[in-house]
Amino acid sequence: MKQVNLGPNEVGAASVILGCMRITEAADPVKVIDTAMANGINFFDHADIYGGGKCEEIFAKAFKETGYHRDEIFLQSKCGIVPGVMFDFSKEHIISSVEGILKRLNVEYLDSLLLHRPDTLMEPEEVAAAFDQLESDGKVRYFGVSNQYSRQIQLLQKYVRQPLIINQLQFGVMHTGMVDFGLHVNMTDEASFDHDDGILEFSRLNDMTIQAWSPYQYGFFEGVFIGNEKFPELNLKLSEMAEKYGTTPTGIASAWILRHPANMQVIAGTMTPSRIEEIAKASDIQLSREDWYSIYLAAGNILP
Repeated sequence: MKQVNLGPNEVGAASVILGCMRITEAADPVKVIDTAMANGINFFDHADIYGGGKCEEIFAKAFKETGYHRDEIFLQSKCGIVPGVMFDFSKEHIISSVEGILKRLNVEYLDSLLLHRPDTLMEPEEVAAAFDQLESDGKVRYFGVSNQYSRQIQLLQKYVRQPLIINQLQFGVMHTGMVDFGLHVNMTDEASFDHDDGILEFSRLNDMTIQAWSPYQYGFFEGVFIGNEKFPELNLKLSEMAEKYGTTPTGIASAWILRHPANMQVIAGTMTPSRIEEIAKASDIQLSREDWYSIYLAAGNILP
């Protein structure tokens, strides 16, 4: 399993993360965790809102049955969303959320905590106070954000003492906005619009690891592009590359993300053991520059 370094202190972590949002759908959660661990995926991503907290409870029960120990895994969760109501980055909410997360996961600490989407009413002093308390109490080791752009991060980092080392962003073969913008500099076509405040280069400059969520989806949860008849050229190319590199189209879509020198992580949300295995193996595939760009073009992108 390829490793990436998180943050300026270069915390080692697996390049593939198992996202646990759908663990309630798993036929055998114990087998899912066992398969991930056996294939080098020891990084597990949660959020307090996944399954209304049920996902964390199911994971905790299944993990205990596997026989693995807490210090063998990297546990991450997110907070800040009150579903259908508001975003809440208040100190009170962050502290309370983490207490609930730890109880449901049946652990004493999180390796990382992310703020889940931006809160426009954020008072960064409150976030800083919450992070300080969580760190001093030994309940969270590292901190980051999710779905935030550069200046939101800069504002928060002005007040927060701990380095923000992670940003979860949607990215994949069919969601390439942060790459498109960087290739279409000084152009006026649609791809030249910067929707993300130069977040890709900002992340590399500031030692923030991008965790790519929904890497096999197109649009905003519209569906999976792999094997989808809407994208014949892309799927033909993925199949061609899969044969060349001895993997599957899903493996190639994963390797495409991991090939970028930003050293991203891929969040695999599958609960199918065979797919977990193929995604894990893809971490060792190094696509050539030519093959990377051929996949990018087959997805319908253009080069200026």
